[in-house]
Amino acid sequence: MKKFRKVLDGLTTSSPVNQGGSPVCGSAAGTPSTALTPRELEIQETLMSEHFQICKTVRHGFPYQPTALAFDPVQKILAIGTRSGGVRLLGRPGVDCHCQHESGAAVLQLQFLINEGALVTACADDTLHLWNLRQRRPAILHSLKFNRERITFCHLPFQSKWLYVGTERGNTHIVNIESFVLSGYVIMWNKAIELSTKTHPGPVVHLSDSPKDEGKLLIGFESGTIVMWDLRAKRADFRIYYDEAIHSVSWHHEGRQFMCSHSDGSLSMWNLRNTAKPFQVTFPHGKTQRDGRKESCKPILKVEYKTSRNSDAFIVFSGGLSYDKAGRRPTLTIMHGKAITVLEMDYPIVDFLVLCDTPYLNEVQEPYAVAVLLEKDFVVVDLSQSNFPIFENPYPMDIHESPVTCTAYFADCPPDIIPVLYSIGAKHKKTSYSHKEWPLRGGTWTVGSQTYPEIIITGHADGSIKFWDATAITLQMLYKLKTSKVFEKPKSGDVGRSAELVEEDPYAIQMINWCPQSRIFCVVGISAHVILYRFSKHDANTTITSLEVRLQCEMEDVISPSDTENTPCFSDPSGLSPQPQPPSPRSNTPDSVRDSIPCLKVKDRTIRMPPGYQAELVVQLLWVDGEPPQQITSLDLNSAYGLLALGNCNGLAVVDYLQKTILLCMNTLELYGSADPFQRLTRSPRKNRQSTSGLTELSDNQVSLDLERSKSPTSDHVNGHCTSPTSQPCPTGRARVPGGTEGPRLARRGPGRPPFRKAQSAACMEVSLPVSSLTEESRENSFSRSRSSSVSSIDRETKEAVTTLQFAESYGRKSDTLPTPCLWVGTSLGLVLIIPMSIPTDEQERQEDPVTVAPTGTVLMLKSSVLRFAFLDCGGALINSPYEVWRDQHVPDVPDRPRKRKLVNFSPSSSQEASGDGHLAVVCSERQAKVFFMPSQACLYVHNITESSFVLRADVVSVCNSVCLACFCANGHIMTLSLPSLRPLLDVNYLPLTDMRIARTFCFTNGGQALYLCSPTEMQRITYSQEMCDNLQEMLGELFTPIETPEAQNRGFLKGFFGGNTQNFDREELFGEAAAGKASRSLAQHIPGQGGLEGMKAAAGGVVGELARARIALDERGQRLGELEERTALMMSSADTFSKHAHELMLKCKDKKWYQF
Repeated sequence: MKKFRKVLDGLTTSSPVNQGGSPVCGSAAGTPSTALTPRELEIQETLMSEHFQICKTVRHGFPYQPTALAFDPVQKILAIGTRSGGVRLLGRPGVDCHCQHESGAAVLQLQFLINEGALVTACADDTLHLWNLRQRRPAILHSLKFNRERITFCHLPFQSKWLYVGTERGNTHIVNIESFVLSGYVIMWNKAIELSTKTHPGPVVHLSDSPKDEGKLLIGFESGTIVMWDLRAKRADFRIYYDEAIHSVSWHHEGRQFMCSHSDGSLSMWNLRNTAKPFQVTFPHGKTQRDGRKESCKPILKVEYKTSRNSDAFIVFSGGLSYDKAGRRPTLTIMHGKAITVLEMDYPIVDFLVLCDTPYLNEVQEPYAVAVLLEKDFVVVDLSQSNFPIFENPYPMDIHESPVTCTAYFADCPPDIIPVLYSIGAKHKKTSYSHKEWPLRGGTWTVGSQTYPEIIITGHADGSIKFWDATAITLQMLYKLKTSKVFEKPKSGDVGRSAELVEEDPYAIQMINWCPQSRIFCVVGISAHVILYRFSKHDANTTITSLEVRLQCEMEDVISPSDTENTPCFSDPSGLSPQPQPPSPRSNTPDSVRDSIPCLKVKDRTIRMPPGYQAELVVQLLWVDGEPPQQITSLDLNSAYGLLALGNCNGLAVVDYLQKTILLCMNTLELYGSADPFQRLTRSPRKNRQSTSGLTELSDNQVSLDLERSKSPTSDHVNGHCTSPTSQPCPTGRARVPGGTEGPRLARRGPGRPPFRKAQSAACMEVSLPVSSLTEESRENSFSRSRSSSVSSIDRETKEAVTTLQFAESYGRKSDTLPTPCLWVGTSLGLVLIIPMSIPTDEQERQEDPVTVAPTGTVLMLKSSVLRFAFLDCGGALINSPYEVWRDQHVPDVPDRPRKRKLVNFSPSSSQEASGDGHLAVVCSERQAKVFFMPSQACLYVHNITESSFVLRADVVSVCNSVCLACFCANGHIMTLSLPSLRPLLDVNYLPLTDMRIARTFCFTNGGQALYLCSPTEMQRITYSQEMCDNLQEMLGELFTPIETPEAQNRGFLKGFFGGNTQNFDREELFGEAAAGKASRSLAQHIPGQGGLEGMKAAAGGVVGELARARIALDERGQRLGELEERTALMMSSADTFSKHAHELMLKCKDKKWYQF
């Protein structure tokens, strides 16, 4: 417990404006003008550095760029490998684990050690890795790096410790899984083929042991050569030379025949009795042409041949369609008897597996499902039903259904909100899924003891919003909302404003604002529009109210410094005062001169809205003189006040959504009044401007002198906040004209150019708004470069965008004695304005009387763009914003119980007891954080967060029953600062190279959690709380569960005796060092892994660790000995039974003559 004491006597209460018109911001270094009554402010801070640690918790979504697939039929666990070196392990809902190879090399192939809790991965850097899955966080036990060979295919027989590895040169090596070293036994390509063969057979594309005899290895080469290699005799039993290239091979379970898929779209069936030619060749999708030839087909990339005891065999393959139709979708074909079913997929097929219960290849397979891995989806097909329905996927694989453009994370939500959203969203789910249980049901998972409701909201490029239940490190979609339904669809022949404004995604979501208590939801779209939604459990027929805001005007000529303050700030070259032009939102102006029209047209008819979120109000910014509205950069909503505030690079607008009116619409300079700290002058933005209109009007009969702000990188926000470095203010000391602007527009678009670029996903958004020709990879890597290149432009033209807004109970003036509703406004120049408001308290008066908004000119200053506001009481506790308790407006009224608004207010005066009046205001900018005492506006604490970079995201969050300031910087650092003293508690270089995908989607929340989009299809959740890191093991699921390996089917004594016993094959005798010798050291290098048994991490280097290892080894040995003893007893019992039957048979036949048989 540490106490911070701050003596407040002598703190400044400076006058609002000095002689030069610039306010004096009270600070620790400021000169006091008047002194407060001396008193002591005691702040008890409980957070220390030991409370923080960065740790990844769980990853959600579809694995980005998948490459491989594997399945453990006993553990029911599935693994997916990716191009970036990731491995995703999936079991029952809640069992979802992500592993990452440090090299980042693509995963070529995956092989489970079936029912052993281990996985082998083969990567593109020619390295094999053995993963231990018997711990909640899998780790690598061994690695083997091939130096002179390129790995192309791997095969691990069931219950074998020897892994077959095929290479690009055509050789086959054998690796011991236990020691992860190479055996001296090698099958060289020139020994596998005939000596008379003059060409190289190509890389190894298939390896498998014969189901009939494990001592025979089938090797498939890319050129079409197939070799059956006798491992004991070290020679080839037979060789097949086929004209077409081979892609895959699949055995019949009896081991007498196998099937191959080829590059010409054919399937060939081979019998081991006659390998001279295939006994059957089929083109499943090839039609016979008039000349008798088969039409050319696409390659069949993979085939699986599975038998069933009670029905015909299943033949499943991908590809093989004819080339006659262009643009056909990828297909998966299921041949069952004479029936052929073609399943069209939305994306190309990467890999598929037929799921069977038995792990034995020499038994009837009985397939029950097909797991299909697509480029951007994962589906499982039910084979037990004739129509082959798909299973409902319990994992959130559709986060990227439309590219994610923004995210929001809410922890510790009201407990009733998740069931309500789920019940509404469940009504719109598909019903054509299979009724059977999800087949991947491996692992175990239980809800942890420390859980609380969590919701993640994602905004998408198509205008859709998805609510996700993120409780207990899981993710399940609750509800989906489509914002595009608010607007009219553009007609096909209409080339109007909506078609030209945004190339493809005019409804893309940029910002999200949600009040869980009042259930009021607000979104900002890329077409400069704001939609307000209310939640209702009942459907309704309503009309959407539309408000249009004119937040843009043109500053034409230079205003002389000698002009008086009463001189109009717009001078006309002709000397005539401009006449106000009333807006005409629906005027048929030419496309070249669009004026007073919104980007999209709101539906103006009565609409039936289903239960859920229902649109109530749409606020749109208008075109002005052929200029499109600038994108909205900040938004805040307060349900208790009934107000909505939005800002962009031109100014600020405040909307009363209860009365559906615009209260305030001003440019930024007008908000300062006479307190502009920079004494800015207006200058001509462009000399070739032909229009002479100077004064514009608001669409709600409010006149405003609107500033023209340049479209610099200040207005290209990250997560709704400007990302510009600190801009240099204009030189002070010059006379200022009220309402004057600073400089010309940097990038004014002509009437023929689209004002907005295509709405891209958060994976590839760049800082600068103009469309760039960069590729996605270079665009993401150009974050710092594009960022720094914009500094010169913002230094030339001081543009001041509204970057953050916050409604709060605060003090608008230094002389205030009681807190009142205020709007805190932060700008891109590091300035903070406080706007007090007068809101009627009576409910009837609130619906009728206007709300008074009066800018006071109160200014606070920080370095760089302001990002976040928060308020603490004098005891250091966070003051939440007041809110309205949710009520369903579409419930029928009860006469004796009229419905009233119920408000919950967190006033600073009511949240403190003996600490005195006033509260603390925390203000964070891109480079600095300050804590002010209100109402004196004295700066108590200041901390420079970064000098070499800038803050992308900042939030005041609750951690360990206290609050702190969490920051995420552009250089990848995550930092936390104590409040209110701003002591650094954590500074970790978490992401060394930050790209725009992460920058746009990173967000903090309470409980020490955060999330970001780590790939276009995946969402990564992390924690910066030591407490959650300690409890993470309890929250994660178990991948491995002890399951007894199913016994092989009883083949019968005579069949096993005469048909050959496959268990007699001893691989150790062939591949061990005693028989095969050692492999060349230069061929492969063994790398010991960092992972091990979970319980031995702390004592890995000591005697305790050795004892733990020995104990576990003894336990495993005892278990194996017990199994061996049981098998021995079973064999003895079987032998006794056989002996008894033989003796009875002998006694029965002893006295019979030969002719009696």
